[in-house]
Amino acid sequence: MTTIADHDTYIAAAREPFRPSLERLRALLIRALPDATEIVQYDMPGFRIGGAIVASYAAFSKQCGLYLQPGAITEHAEEIAALGLKATKTGVTFTPRKPIPDDLVERLARASRTDAGV
Repeated sequence: MTTIADHDTYIAAAREPFRPSLERLRALLIRALPDATEIVQYDMPGFRIGGAIVASYAAFSKQCGLYLQPGAITEHAEEIAALGLKATKTGVTFTPRKPIPDDLVERLARASRTDAGV
C-alpha cells in the first residue's frame, strides 16, 4: 500500500477481501468514540482524542489488526483468547472469516479510551 491521506484512501487501497472488515471497524470505532478525530499516523488510520491515539486499524497480507491502548487488551484478554483470536500487548489480529465481534470492538475502544485517560 502507498502513503495514505485519510481513512477512505486507506480502505480503498486495501486488498478487496479486507475492505468490508476495515469499513466495519471504522464504523464501529466512530460509534464507540464519537468525539474522536480521524487521523492517519504511521501509515495507519486511527482515532485520536486529545493527545492520545485511542484506536487504529490496519490490513496486512493475510489478516487485519485492531490496535488499542495496552489496558484495553489486558482487560479483555480472556474473551479474546476464548474467541480464538491472536493478541499482542496492543493489538488483536483477525481475518474476514473470523472477525472480532462488533460488541467486543466497541468495548475494546471504550476501554482503550479509559486506559488513555481521555
